[in-house]
Amino acid sequence: MRCEVVAVGTELLLGQIVDTNSAWIGEQLALAGIDCHHQTRVGDNLGRVVDTLRRALDRADVVICCGGLGPTQDDLTRDAIADLLGVPLLHDETIAERIRRMFAERGRPMPDNNLRQAEVPLGCHTIAQQPGTAPGLVCPTPDGKVIYAVPGVPYEMEQMLLGTVLPELVERSGRRSVILSRTLRTWGQSESGLAEMLAERIVELDEIGNPTLAFLASGIEGIKVRITAKSDDDAGARAVLDAEEANLRALLGPIVFGVDDTTMEAAVLALCAEAGLTLGTAESLTGGMIASRLCAVPGASATFRGSVVAYATDVKQQVLGVPEGPVVSEAAAAAMAQGLQRLLGVDVALVTTGVAGPTEQEGQPVGTVCLAVAVGDDLRTRTVRLPGDRERIRQFTTITVLDLLRQQLLERHSAR
Repeated sequence: MRCEVVAVGTELLLGQIVDTNSAWIGEQLALAGIDCHHQTRVGDNLGRVVDTLRRALDRADVVICCGGLGPTQDDLTRDAIADLLGVPLLHDETIAERIRRMFAERGRPMPDNNLRQAEVPLGCHTIAQQPGTAPGLVCPTPDGKVIYAVPGVPYEMEQMLLGTVLPELVERSGRRSVILSRTLRTWGQSESGLAEMLAERIVELDEIGNPTLAFLASGIEGIKVRITAKSDDDAGARAVLDAEEANLRALLGPIVFGVDDTTMEAAVLALCAEAGLTLGTAESLTGGMIASRLCAVPGASATFRGSVVAYATDVKQQVLGVPEGPVVSEAAAAAMAQGLQRLLGVDVALVTTGVAGPTEQEGQPVGTVCLAVAVGDDLRTRTVRLPGDRERIRQFTTITVLDLLRQQLLERHSAR
């Protein structure tokens, strides 16, 4: 079975709203083993919506149309489906009464235009789930295909998809296959570098056909390697993913820092917790960015003790004990790390100092960053040159120093 998603709304084309609905629907279709080869966005124009739906039905067995079911004049999905099928819109008093009751329960008068939402194309029926005033529609076509129309409000759309649309699609497909994905998150290699490292394996998988690999460059979140497997059931698909993850980890080694939603900071905190180490940060050019990311991880308080944002030179000297002299230096970073360990009583210190721009400092060009990582008495420093504008330099500094700590903790663990 082939399915196509059509998202309706001029605001999607103007970039005023990001189309997260189509992404979510595509994910749910994949989990149900239903192929989705096209996703389309179209503005609030009756002729273009009709034309888009017609093209979608030419390519697919099922079309899920999202949005355009509201009460205003630019909500045209009902009209477009009726036009496409060549049928009139009929008033459904049951739906009208349900909408009146919703407004009454909220203690608000119902504008008359809400009755537009009670219009249903002849031969179609509404979806049982109706968390809002807009009912969803199930619209069979004369040639045995079907259009499902759901609201654009995400929680309303999701209830209808999970409650009616997906179960019906699985039943229509006659068999259930499962498509699952797993994403390995890496740091330290470019996309082309990863492709070279995995070149032989990619050729092998192209011949096998299942699973498949894809790369996604994600800025400071690293390069993601997505594994996608298809099987008759969840257990079979997960077994394929497990085996391929093991293959890729053997090829990529420690540049893999997490799986799926695991962030670099979550991986670092987990390693610290496993080793029973407390952690603090002393930040100059990152200005608390590292601490903010660490604090966003649930349970961070078990490991992370605090941060000193030592932005000014005199703060570095007076609070952390940095001696007089250049502060964009590995020596200054090392002194900051040792000062932080004394001040906060932490086992692990992460330190950043450098030049984020817009101009050079202490004769050092923009993008010069000095890092220090201290794990107990094991103090290491490094100077790096990072690209980009001020914000990108700060972001890349954050992820780079976190990864340096991760690598140091992995070495410490393997040496035991």
